[in-house]
Amino acid sequence: MAWPGALIPEALRTLFKEKATVLYPFERIERAEGYRGKWSLDLDACIGCGTCQRVCPSFAIEMVETDKTKTGKKPVMRLDHCCFCAQCAESCPVDAITLTKEYELAAPEKEKLLVE
Repeated sequence: MAWPGALIPEALRTLFKEKATVLYPFERIERAEGYRGKWSLDLDACIGCGTCQRVCPSFAIEMVETDKTKTGKKPVMRLDHCCFCAQCAESCPVDAITLTKEYELAAPEKEKLLVE
């Protein structure tokens, strides 16, 4: 067991060093290119093929009825199930799905975690 004052030299050594963290949420850092955040759907481009639902490993995408796509279906994503792997965006044949850099996804109700 170390003597009671063993941490004092370490504390004095690091007292005047540059800080290693940011004061979140007051300071934010820029996310890197290719960051996979919140899901975004371009409904005008979506053809309703369902490929995104088939390739989703966490079963976060469900196809629902709509009159805005050619096939009459559109994807709805549950962000509380998503693992942000980007398989849906990579497999979309018309690039209707993109992952944004938005990462603050907390919500008080589960219904607010649906992206349509």
